[in-house]
Amino acid sequence: MAARLLAAATAAYALSPIDLIPDFIPVLGLLDDLIIVPLGIWLVIKLIPAELMASYREQAARFADRPTSTAGAVFVIALWLLSAAILGLVFLR
Repeated sequence: MAARLLAAATAAYALSPIDLIPDFIPVLGLLDDLIIVPLGIWLVIKLIPAELMASYREQAARFADRPTSTAGAVFVIALWLLSAAILGLVFLR
């Protein structure tokens, strides 16, 4: 349960517009993100039981070997191109 809460807190911090040190402060504003997010991920990995992590890694390896869908990729690219063309027509008029 602690791993889930820490993972949720780390993700919320990474996605939140509110930081400990505001991003408009040069270097220091980004430094807190570069320290807190990897540290949170590392702690989550350490909190997950070894057996469960091994099971998830095995499952991820099985999913990585699945065939890819060329038709799906073509559809997504066509959708992006169509969206770009429509936006171009709307804004360039």
